[in-house]
Amino acid sequence: MYSHAVKYRVCYADTDQMGYVYYGNYARLYEIARVETLRSLGVSYKSLEDNGIGLPVAEHYTKFIAPGLYDDELTVICQVDMLPTAKIVFSYRIKNEAGDLINEGKTTLVFMDLKTKKVIKAPDFIMNALMPYYSI
Repeated sequence: MYSHAVKYRVCYADTDQMGYVYYGNYARLYEIARVETLRSLGVSYKSLEDNGIGLPVAEHYTKFIAPGLYDDELTVICQVDMLPTAKIVFSYRIKNEAGDLINEGKTTLVFMDLKTKKVIKAPDFIMNALMPYYSI
């Protein structure tokens, strides 16, 4: 399993009238964590696109446990629990400053050839970056 954590300070624009993180913004927090998790492995979304590969979201799940609040520093922990195939699954845990779990979720993305719009297997450079973290 590979895991990476990202810190995020909740700004006013992230919140609703009650000062809670607006529910739609959790998908954006997942994306921020997902992009930075890949970057921590030496893989950028730009490098994927430069190689003709897209990563569209096929599934998204979110469980709200407690609200994130204005000015909280959140920790978004992103994990890749298993080696990808034609899809890659990211799981997320979001904790507040006190370390309390406030949200968890999962997204499934598929590797897609940008020219043909067909699903393809995970590229070798992603497999090579992740392989050291998994026992086979």
